[in-house]
Amino acid sequence: MRGLTTLRLVTGHQGKHVPTVGGILLFGRDRDVHFPDAEVRAARFKGTDRHTIIDSKDFGAASLPEQVELGMQFVQRHVLRRLEIGRVRHEEWWEYPLVAVREALTNAVVHADYSQTGSPIRVSVYDDRIEIENPGNLVPGLTIPDVLAGVSKLRNRVIGRVFRELRLIEQWGSGVRRMTAACREAGLPDPLLEELGTHFRVTLYSSREHEAGLDPVDGEILAALQSEGLPTRGIAERVGLTTRAVRTRLAKLVERGIIVEVGSGPNDPHRQYFVAEERGRYGK
Repeated sequence: MRGLTTLRLVTGHQGKHVPTVGGILLFGRDRDVHFPDAEVRAARFKGTDRHTIIDSKDFGAASLPEQVELGMQFVQRHVLRRLEIGRVRHEEWWEYPLVAVREALTNAVVHADYSQTGSPIRVSVYDDRIEIENPGNLVPGLTIPDVLAGVSKLRNRVIGRVFRELRLIEQWGSGVRRMTAACREAGLPDPLLEELGTHFRVTLYSSREHEAGLDPVDGEILAALQSEGLPTRGIAERVGLTTRAVRTRLAKLVERGIIVEVGSGPNDPHRQYFVAEERGRYGK
């Protein structure tokens, strides 16, 4: 019992040991009664949109650590795998670096806002990408640039502590950097991190070919800029996203030379964005 108390899985109440919220979320038998959406739901879609589902699974009956493993098994069933036969040893090649998928899924479980209802953790596998989305934006005071720099703030301390004890987490703040390094080593685009409404999403792309393509949201942003330049807030209103989510996409579009940023500097509240006349001309 001492170990459970140390991990804050149980606590004393009126002379008895009772499970904490973290304990219920992690291992509670009646977790679905108190937190019906504390689960990972996975789906494999045909093509690059959600029109046709090929396979789907809900892992709510398992504990949260087990759900990470089940989610990984689902992804591995639905992505390409190749065995490269060498003279000395055989090497296994996966369409996505498994370490990156695991980091994204683990982070989603650890940082999810389980107080939201109707919002499970979703793993969506498409022909060209994997999206892993959890309820809850970043903890107040934390930004996407902070996360990319290795800054970490836990929303669920008990879950984080237990995952670290289980070695599902190696070091606080290292997950996103390890995910990015794995994608770069595999020759893939960097993961895309986004705050979308009240959710946080990580997108992993299957090949560098997709880096040159635009997803539907990027297309909406370009459509909004076709006739006039707009500030970040104006674009956000047009596409229905938060200014923080749009700001991340704008930075990537500017870097790729698809749009142009006009203003006195990065902190200019009046800076506007325009579609580049010659794509790539203004890129880094």
